[in-house]
Amino acid sequence: MVGLCLGTFVLAAAGLLEGRAASTHWAWAEEFERSYGNVALDRNALYIDEGDILTSAGTAAAIDCCLHLVRRDHGAEIANRIARRLVVAPHRHVGQAQYIEKPLPETGDPDRLSSALEWAIANLNEPLSLEQLAARAGMSLRSFTHLFRKKTGTTFTQWLLNHRLAAAQRLLETGDCSVEHVAEIAGFGSTVSLRQHFTRAFSISPASYRRQFREQAA
Repeated sequence: MVGLCLGTFVLAAAGLLEGRAASTHWAWAEEFERSYGNVALDRNALYIDEGDILTSAGTAAAIDCCLHLVRRDHGAEIANRIARRLVVAPHRHVGQAQYIEKPLPETGDPDRLSSALEWAIANLNEPLSLEQLAARAGMSLRSFTHLFRKKTGTTFTQWLLNHRLAAAQRLLETGDCSVEHVAEIAGFGSTVSLRQHFTRAFSISPASYRRQFREQAA
């Protein structure tokens, strides 16, 4: 069952969220906590996956949640195709901040910022750094960091990890290259690093993910 945005209130009223973690629109968080104190509300999460029950924040986060469901059942490649059709980001991490005060600052900087981020996504195998992207965008480190946080709602480290994990998922689903090669292409540097981050994020090892995904596909 899925409660999108204020649909979380419906699930809570039905008693289905008691003792569970949940997310809802940030503007209604206080009312939710007053009404359902037995639910562990995460005010920052875009969506919460509790296995059999999922909840999400507002409209855009609801799309993220639905894409997560597609990704969980059919893989990252299919989810990315749908995201491209919808013209939305293919993957925003579950823990990414849902409320960004000013996602599109009224300056010319966002174009330079976006170009730098697109370049980073195309070069995940490189040892990327915040300083490197700031220089590529022609901005000071302070300005780049400030605008980056406003645009993405997360840190550079987490943003980069999210994209590397998404790249690893696609490679494991669609390619036949070794896990070692996947780690190299996605920019993890070693299979140990890939395994640690991948298992922490998805509760399954890269090798098991590939095997499980192919069994589901079959």
